[in-house]
Amino acid sequence: MWHTAAACSEYLAQRAVAALIEEAELTPKPGLVDKQNAGAHTDLHFELMIRSAHALRSTFANIARAAFQRTPSQILREEIAEIGRHGETIMLEATGGTNTHKGAIWAVGLLTAGAAMLPPGASPCDIARTAGELARYPDRYAPDQRTNGARVQLRYGVTGAKGEAQQGFPHVTIIALPTLHQARKQGIPEHLARLDALVALIAHLDDTCLLHRGGMAALRTAKEMAKEIAALGGVSTAAGWKALHRLDRALLERNASPGGSADLLAATLFLDRLHRDADGLPVSNETVAANV
Repeated sequence: MWHTAAACSEYLAQRAVAALIEEAELTPKPGLVDKQNAGAHTDLHFELMIRSAHALRSTFANIARAAFQRTPSQILREEIAEIGRHGETIMLEATGGTNTHKGAIWAVGLLTAGAAMLPPGASPCDIARTAGELARYPDRYAPDQRTNGARVQLRYGVTGAKGEAQQGFPHVTIIALPTLHQARKQGIPEHLARLDALVALIAHLDDTCLLHRGGMAALRTAKEMAKEIAALGGVSTAAGWKALHRLDRALLERNASPGGSADLLAATLFLDRLHRDADGLPVSNETVAANV
């Protein structure tokens, strides 16, 4: 797949951007921006998400180039962090100051580094584990800022995006990817399989975006309703489809959005694409906004 840093960075950047676009295109997503509406967000829309994704191509390429064939270390962690912070600046310039993909820069950026450190064809679990090892090194140059995520982690005692990464992305490798693969084995259309993966993430993740916007009540509601969708057989069933729309209405009523789950869905799609490329398997190009 690649033999040079340039080839590696080009390939992984393309796959990372594609994952962000595929996440944005997936429709309908409860409380999230998609092709139909902006969900619970008043400052976002679909075209802005796509513009942001394309603007981040150089960020992911630079991360891959920096990590190519290296091993996790303090120095590499801080190099990646600096590239990520610059990527946030690029994102804000592209969006007029709106945060579209800060969480995805963190999650997909670390996984891009994990993939670049390993030989082509490495398994999703190995990539996630390597990314987690890198994430466990502290960033000594991180600005002293109290982010929304940090405040939520302190208030509710959850690990957040940082903890997810440091643990090797367990919600991606243990929950979302198996859900996606099982749905495909059952012959479920690709966009519905991806929605099932998102629902599985919402059902299990202590999503700091939900906590920030709606508190513990919103998180509990989202988890319970997502688990109900799964119990009904997923979104490909008539009952599960109706339950998905009930979840969407419940989140909109609370002005809450599962943005952390969306970031991990993008990470899931990124690792899934790498895995399928390595196995020579095609990835469906059907629109994820197909009518159901």
